Formats: sequence, structure tokens, C-alpha cells
Amino acid sequence: MAKAMTKSQVISHLAEKAGVQKKSAAAVLEEIATLATREAKSSGQFTIPGLGKVVKANRKARMGRNPQTGEPIKIAAKTVVKFRLAKAFKDAVVPPKKK
Repeated sequence: MAKAMTKSQVISHLAEKAGVQKKSAAAVLEEIATLATREAKSSGQFTIPGLGKVVKANRKARMGRNPQTGEPIKIAAKTVVKFRLAKAFKDAVVPPKKK
């Protein structure tokens, strides 16, 4: 399996494709991350068109198990962040199986 692209490789690629300086591409990438964080925090979701949606979700309290001792423990309710992939993106990466 190939290595994942680093942040600097992503910035270089975006700068080349958009015909802008690396500094500008880096600023755009940073602003998207900042905007996604701010919107997900306030409205509970942020959509990146063609890629997916960042969603804030509540997890209920549940019973778990300490893997070392095997004793049951109570896991508190908490808020988590999930990323839901867009169907078109998912199908492009992993084509659906034919029935």
C-alpha cells in the first residue's frame, strides 16, 4: 500500500493544479480546516462538497469492560465528531459490489 500524502505534498499538489503559490494553497487549506471546525462546533455539521460531511454526534452512556481485569465499567455519555463520506466519493474509491 502506498504511503499517505503529507501536508506539504498536498499543498504542493494544490498549488500546482490551481496555478497559485504554495503559500496561497496552504492558506486555503488552513482556512478550510478552521471553517470546518467553527461550523461543526456551532451548527453541528459542515459539508465539504464532493467529499463528505463532518457531523457532531451524541453517544449514549453504556456499559463496557476493562480488557485487563474483565470487570464491567460504566462509560459516560459524550459528544463525538464523525465524518460521513459522500456517496459519489465512496463509490469512486470503492465501487459497489454487483448483485
